[in-house]
Amino acid sequence: MNVLFVLTSHDKLGDTGKKTGFWVEEFAGPYYTLKDKGVNITLATPEGGKAPIDPSSQTEDAQTESTQRYQNDKEAQERIATTHKLSEVNAADYDAVFYPGGHGPLWDLANDATSIKLIETFNAAKKPIGFVCHAPAALKSVKGTDGQPLVKGKKVTGFTNSEEKAVELIDVVPFLVEDMLKENGGIYSKGDDWSEYALKDGNLITGQNPASSKKVAEMIYDATK
Repeated sequence: MNVLFVLTSHDKLGDTGKKTGFWVEEFAGPYYTLKDKGVNITLATPEGGKAPIDPSSQTEDAQTESTQRYQNDKEAQERIATTHKLSEVNAADYDAVFYPGGHGPLWDLANDATSIKLIETFNAAKKPIGFVCHAPAALKSVKGTDGQPLVKGKKVTGFTNSEEKAVELIDVVPFLVEDMLKENGGIYSKGDDWSEYALKDGNLITGQNPASSKKVAEMIYDATK
């Protein structure tokens, strides 16, 4: 099985002067969940090269067994430092695609024409498309085969407004994932803040937050069998 991971290239947290990027757990949890099942994983970003890590995801309270494994995994770190350029990736080579979150995708993947086309291609081929936490931002302008927003009428989840409020970034982000999914006609639901919550509707798989990342990966794996 071949799965494509699409990570953000964006590292600026709005106008705050702080850094952002992808959330380590949302990469590491799914990466090892799938790798340990023998899945071949390719990493890509809009710009290629090094994918930026959100510094907040490297604080002590954000660590998990998966992030600790990543910190000791030179091969995985090298892969993060040398991602493929998204425009050079062919959807036909992969059985599924997965987007880790972090705040970065709100700025680049939400509006990236190559990413939008890629998701639409995977969807048209009925291949699993998975997103966790802020990564559903990448679905903002994606259309389904009927020309309507891909999430319209689909059960979806993603980082909640209350979780965004808790991290004090409501006034920093360009849009709120929960609001966007609802505005695009998604049937949005959520679990308790910071709890594991993931949904599958057809080939679309979404997870609410970092705690949901491994669950999304397991659902992607099951959907490709």
